Amino acid sequence: MDHDVTDVELLRTRVAAFVRDQVFPLETGLDAGGPTARETREQLRTRAREAGLWALPLPAELGGGGISLSAYTSLAEAEGASDHGPTALGSAPLLDVTMLSRHGSARVRAEYLPRLVSGDLRACYAMTEPDTPGTEPVLTATRAERRTGGGWSVTGRKWFVSNASDADLVTVLARTSGSPGDRDGLSLLLVPTGSPGFRVVRELPVLGATGQHEIAFDHVDVDEDHLVGEPGHALAVAGERLQLGRTLRALRWIGQAQRAFDLMCDRVVDRQGARGPLADRQLVQQHVFEALLALRTTRPLVYEAMALVAEGRDAHVEVGLAKTAAARMLQEVADRAVQVFGAAGLGPDTPLPALFRTGRTARILDGPDEQHVSSVARRVLRSRPRPAVTPA
Repeated sequence: MDHDVTDVELLRTRVAAFVRDQVFPLETGLDAGGPTARETREQLRTRAREAGLWALPLPAELGGGGISLSAYTSLAEAEGASDHGPTALGSAPLLDVTMLSRHGSARVRAEYLPRLVSGDLRACYAMTEPDTPGTEPVLTATRAERRTGGGWSVTGRKWFVSNASDADLVTVLARTSGSPGDRDGLSLLLVPTGSPGFRVVRELPVLGATGQHEIAFDHVDVDEDHLVGEPGHALAVAGERLQLGRTLRALRWIGQAQRAFDLMCDRVVDRQGARGPLADRQLVQQHVFEALLALRTTRPLVYEAMALVAEGRDAHVEVGLAKTAAARMLQEVADRAVQVFGAAGLGPDTPLPALFRTGRTARILDGPDEQHVSSVARRVLRSRPRPAVTPA
């Protein structure tokens, strides 16, 4: 569903207000996890539904808001100002809903999509493995063997899987044919986490933050119609998902960087020292300037990438630039904000430690800087005309 600019701006204002007034005050409890956090999350979801802000980018026929990806761009930035914003507002399943809508079987679409949109089911995505470089999925060691009578049996281990402990479904990358190193032979399978043989091995705190897990599959049976896409062609589906996922994360990182910038500016204006206000000090002004410059130069890159992804066009270069720039920018802006706050920026009274941590981890998770630098550079150089070779 298309919305005019005025509608989108009004929605952005309402989403930003919801995240600021409803989500920000509850972040500490949500970060802690556990039953209390789950109760708080459900309360926020109820408020989002009552406010008419539930699942805005998800299909209207499934109970979502039906907003197009292009219209959702600025909303994603607003709700992403908190890590918990997308979950509270029901947009967190966007990647899974998009993937399963395009590549899931009729049974999977009918059985799971409405409940993912309603928030009754939660899903996660498992690709990276402990003993395999995350940048080389062709080396995946997890295997899915054909069962007698149909279906698959999955065995292997994955780690740094977001929100695996609360998930009802996990999409797992596994080798269904060929040998490690082959591009063909990798498949995606949708596994209910209640299946015998599935277990959460441990939580993997990332610089102290919860939410990442290691999981194991020990001969887990998966029905034939829970294959996502064509057998042996997982990388095409995964690449499609990654382009959208990386761009969405970059939008959310802009929202978090804007939050850090606003906190820094408020501190600069309000703080008085023995020699006058912080706002009068040139080195502090430089922090403000550099942070604003980073924000203003990164936002257009990310919006350009999202526009191409929303149109279904090839956006490998633009997404690589956007993801890398946004991750670096968030770390820089949060770091400058911490510097301006001083010791207060290191403690529990502001969200700055969490924002800085997100910025630092963003440069590794979902593809390290080095991967995107090399990938973008290779694509750019391949597109350049080669000089003619003169015969000797």
